[in-house]
Amino acid sequence: MYSVLPSFVLGFHGCDESVAEDVFSGRAELKFSDNDYDWLGNGIYFWENNPVRALEFAKQVKLFPQISRGKVKKAAVVGAIIDLGHCLNLLDSKFIEFLKFGYEVVAENIKQYDEPMPENTPVKRDGDLLIRRLDCAVVEAVHEKQDWLVEKGKADYKFDTTRGVFIEGKEIYPNSGFRDKNHIQICVRNPACIKGYFRVRSE
Repeated sequence: MYSVLPSFVLGFHGCDESVAEDVFSGRAELKFSDNDYDWLGNGIYFWENNPVRALEFAKQVKLFPQISRGKVKKAAVVGAIIDLGHCLNLLDSKFIEFLKFGYEVVAENIKQYDEPMPENTPVKRDGDLLIRRLDCAVVEAVHEKQDWLVEKGKADYKFDTTRGVFIEGKEIYPNSGFRDKNHIQICVRNPACIKGYFRVRSE
């Protein structure tokens, strides 16, 4: 009943300037990310209401070849108007329960095929857990289950988007519960939820 979030949000995608210009001109769309370490699963990633963080990421991504593949030469940001639609909203207690189920599915599959459990790991020692193979597997298990329920007529919808809080960075003061790179991220699985793109205006 409450999976639809009834408002538009602004999302910001950090990328290379050439990609941004192709999107603005209509020559291209932002591409799906399907890496096995994407923490919210497969889709198009945006920072919610945070163009500054999107630009920082685009500037810094070249420093992390494990996840960047050298794609950004000149940093830019694409703004998007997003209808979250049916959202796997990981700020909602109900959907946290979905993740627990997803983990059980992953653990059972790993046991059945005698494979190592995927892990969340830092890019560098003592860094943030940016390589999120476990989280990706869990979220994708949730989506696969929901898609199966829809196909069997046991659910009314597939999830259009996934939304979660990413705790990242250094404490902003001693013993702080806040980190300097905390943000909310959105992963769009259904491209129809992106209602339009725009250039970010300077302050």
